[in-house]
Amino acid sequence: MAQSTPEGLSFTPAEPYEEVIPENAQTKKGLFDVHKVNDHYYFEIPDTLLSREILVVTRFVKTPGGAGNYGGEEIGERTIFFEKGPSNKIFLRIATFVSHADKDDAIAKAVQNSNITPILEAFDVKARNKDNNASVIEVTDFINSENNLLALSSGQKETYNLTSLEKDKSYIKEINTYPINTEVKTVKTYKAKVSHGNDKNLQAAILSGVVTVELNNSFILLPKNPMQKRLYDPRVGYFASSYLEYGDNQQKVNKNIYIHRWRLEPRPEDMEKWKNGELVVPKKQIVYYIDPATPKKWRPYLIQGINDWQKAFEQAGFKNAIIGKEWPVNNDTMSLEDARYSVLRYFASPSKNAYGPNIIDPRSGEILESHMGWYHNLMNLLHNWYMVQAGAVDERARKMTYDDELMGELIRFVSSHEVGHTLGLRHNMGASYATPVERLRDNDWLTKHGHTSSIMDYARFNYVAQPEDSVEVKNLMPRIGDYDKWAIQWGYSKFPVSTTSEEEKEILNKWVIDSIAANPRLWFGGEGRDFDPRSQTEDLGDNAMVASYYGIKNLQRILPNLAEWTEEKGSDNYQNLDEIYQDVIKQYNNYLFHVAKNIGGIYVTPKSREEDGDVYRPVSKAKQKEALMFLNKYVFTEPAWLLNDSILNKVEQPKTKDPVTNMMESMMLTLIGGSRMSRMSFIAERYNFNDPYTPEEYLNDVSAYVWSDLDIFYNPSDYERKLQKTYVADMIALYDPDKAQGPIAGLMARLSEETTSNTDIRSLALNNLITIQQKIKRVLPRVSNSMAKAHLLYLAKEIDDVVGETPSFEREYRPITD
Repeated sequence: MAQSTPEGLSFTPAEPYEEVIPENAQTKKGLFDVHKVNDHYYFEIPDTLLSREILVVTRFVKTPGGAGNYGGEEIGERTIFFEKGPSNKIFLRIATFVSHADKDDAIAKAVQNSNITPILEAFDVKARNKDNNASVIEVTDFINSENNLLALSSGQKETYNLTSLEKDKSYIKEINTYPINTEVKTVKTYKAKVSHGNDKNLQAAILSGVVTVELNNSFILLPKNPMQKRLYDPRVGYFASSYLEYGDNQQKVNKNIYIHRWRLEPRPEDMEKWKNGELVVPKKQIVYYIDPATPKKWRPYLIQGINDWQKAFEQAGFKNAIIGKEWPVNNDTMSLEDARYSVLRYFASPSKNAYGPNIIDPRSGEILESHMGWYHNLMNLLHNWYMVQAGAVDERARKMTYDDELMGELIRFVSSHEVGHTLGLRHNMGASYATPVERLRDNDWLTKHGHTSSIMDYARFNYVAQPEDSVEVKNLMPRIGDYDKWAIQWGYSKFPVSTTSEEEKEILNKWVIDSIAANPRLWFGGEGRDFDPRSQTEDLGDNAMVASYYGIKNLQRILPNLAEWTEEKGSDNYQNLDEIYQDVIKQYNNYLFHVAKNIGGIYVTPKSREEDGDVYRPVSKAKQKEALMFLNKYVFTEPAWLLNDSILNKVEQPKTKDPVTNMMESMMLTLIGGSRMSRMSFIAERYNFNDPYTPEEYLNDVSAYVWSDLDIFYNPSDYERKLQKTYVADMIALYDPDKAQGPIAGLMARLSEETTSNTDIRSLALNNLITIQQKIKRVLPRVSNSMAKAHLLYLAKEIDDVVGETPSFEREYRPITD
């Protein structure tokens, strides 16, 4: 937190005010009064602003071509404060929010002593304005310098091979100041290195040896009285910040974690209505402006995506709490970089992305503003997703250029998702699990509930719905759901002014328990970064095997039509066909990995002490076996339908492997990798769980599927031979990482080495290899097919090179798979 101004210090300005700031100075009034005298800039810092926290946000205004950054994107943010220093100085300090203690506690002194804030700059006081008790400092050199507050960071410069700032080619473009913020716009030019063969080289650097950027620095005065924090709860998905909290009555240090949210409050004249439960307009709306660079036909859909959140805020007691607007034209008082305004910035970029960040008051988590980023080529991504996932049931998806209405609805859904992030909400990858798979084919149910309970999931489109289900197209797309409305209610509902954060926490805890018990669709499933198969990206429904079965059926319907659907007038090549075909492969791969996550999976359900049940619970053995049976059908058995000659003969193929083989190798890597195997071992050994799926039994089952046809009539297909080679290579990597061969097995070895060290996993891998070795040698003399015999000889040699000849006593050992 900001330190108090040192006592006993006074200013003795070097010059009278009128001599430093003459009558012909260009003056602008605002947070800091800004004066321009010839080419020199001065700030007036009133004494009332000393020790007040000020957030400084730096953004690009203009960037060089090929940099991958765009005007409006944030570079960084810092919290600063000014204070009086000795020798007639004003210090600029960088505030650090690491530790806090109540000022009335004795330990507060110790906290202060161990958290001194760095002095970034010391300014001479040039003059004093007696009318407003303000100190005049010159900021020209500081703004034009290469410092960590207002310029590119060392990491950002390194990204583009930039070196030192060229001061003679850098300058202040303009400074504007407003009641709570001052905006500084600069042009900065950097020397640039050009390295041969380095893809970081910018065209500007190649042509001139320098790179020029235009930056905007926003100095935003933080509220004098921070908003009351709302304490974080892992069962509700909000972004959060934290600091260490010390107190005289503690026996351990507390970590104070609080969520990010906007400050929504009733207007004074509506306070009684609000207390009586009536919906009221907030004192200050959340307003998002649409960048005027946005194509006009997409603006209404982006605004609809913003306004869709109004219904959610009604559950928190506010009406019209959020609204999207077009940027006012011909208004010189507004700037897109002005930190007082939240803007959806539109980027002319080949990237396929959008994002929704927010800027917060680090003391409280209050969201102050947001600049969403929207990349033009996102429409290409949306088009391909929708064709591949919905093309079987929506005729509108079966062409390369969508009608404006369809593309507009796709844009609207992404707009809503990204706005959710700017409101403080994290991804809820478990939301789709709240929908039973068969309900995804029920139009009436979907009309009422939607195909996922949260727009914050990566649920994409309803790929489960079959053509015969007659599901309306509106029920193929995500929309704001039960969870989203409830999460906004939890984060934004107001309590009486006298309620403390700790008292709120107790109330909110009961809300969570009671609400989820009454409606399991309100469960927050996390961001898919753990081993919980309920929480995955781009999946649907409560059973991945059934959902993926339906999804694959639709892919099988789509594939034969791709040549027709991807044709465009005037195009004489097959680039569209190639692109969509690759996306079909990716979608198929997604379905397989959704299933695979059940194997060795652990359900993670955060709970408070008042709730019954386990936080961690393994996936049942039956479900894991169901998942493996599915993968046997769709991975261990060649998906020949994907290798469609009418497509493959027209698109560019990989130089060494077809996409189906790549898919199989990737799946085998994860199925018998050290991470999964070690996790299964841990579950079997440590969890109090009846009949676990042990690594021994699991490897037994995998091996039985892969080697099911190894007998005297053995005549494997090309795909089966690749599968078995992959299996042996991966098993060798699992047993002895140092002897791994090939890039896939080598990757597996690197991933497995640490997790399998000093475990039974390597023993099981050795035993498995010996079992295969014995079976091959028993069968080999009786195999007549020459290709099959060559294949087995190769595998036997590979295993022999690693484990050697099987000792005689092992010939009596009963193989795991027999």
